[in-house]
Amino acid sequence: MARSFESWDYQQINESFGLTRVRERFEPLENWLSAQSDSTKFEEQQLDFLKKQLSIYADEWNEDELKFMFIGPLLSLINFNNEKYKVFIQRQLSAIVDGIELNGIVDFMIASGAVRPTEPYFFLHEYKQEKRRVTDPLGQLLAEMIAARAKNKVQNDMYGCYVMGRFWFFVVLHQSEYAVSNAYSASNEDIFKIVSILKKIKEYINVFLHI
Repeated sequence: MARSFESWDYQQINESFGLTRVRERFEPLENWLSAQSDSTKFEEQQLDFLKKQLSIYADEWNEDELKFMFIGPLLSLINFNNEKYKVFIQRQLSAIVDGIELNGIVDFMIASGAVRPTEPYFFLHEYKQEKRRVTDPLGQLLAEMIAARAKNKVQNDMYGCYVMGRFWFFVVLHQSEYAVSNAYSASNEDIFKIVSILKKIKEYINVFLHI
């Protein structure tokens, strides 16, 4: 049986792959969310500009405008590209897990590989407007993370994030458990915490790859 990422909700993911959502203290997520980093003057100026723009236009931008005007510029400040891994956008991913083929196009992933993604490490998903929720972003993100873990040579924790307008939610999949953060609003001072959390992903990947 084959199913696209977008066809899943998180209840179906839990039931089909034996996952449990942890709603109390979850150390892998807490460790990630504890990230702290200093911003350069340039980063502070850019983030102040972006959060002001988002506070004005979050209700008006469509998905492509949100990606182009906000998410892209924010992620470019972090620069995930180097000789060991890079950003891949709108790339195909598929894997067979427990007899089910998971497949689809991934919005944003950090993975090893030069021309095509080889081993994915982090996903950012959705870019949906706040008022237009048709499908389940958590279910889709978990489906992508499960597929990626099945493809990777080493079964490490998987990290991801989904965005609903101004709100960012961070997700960690550890063995058969996962947890979801509370919402961080990128239209206020949370934007600096969001960047710190995203920068922490580079540290995790660098440790894993012994860089």
